[in-house]
Amino acid sequence: MAPSTVDLLQSRLASLNPLSLAIDDESHRHAGHAGARDGGHYRVAIVAEVFSGRNTLARHRLVYDAAGDLMRERIHALSIHARAPDEV
Repeated sequence: MAPSTVDLLQSRLASLNPLSLAIDDESHRHAGHAGARDGGHYRVAIVAEVFSGRNTLARHRLVYDAAGDLMRERIHALSIHARAPDEV
């Protein structure tokens, strides 16, 4: 059985050494949405030291870079809540 997108995303985001990571598949909430045919909708809440001192755009770039080809192949939309440990 092929790994789920959530499992793959969790594995990829492990490279950011998260202190906490939650990934929710929200694809069911977007059934019938034209863009949803090519990939799912996911919500990520991640806390990692690597986000310290970085603005929101830089944090999101780190997440997108870690997700890599999943963004083109399996993920249509990704909601990101990235925080540094001192922001929790």
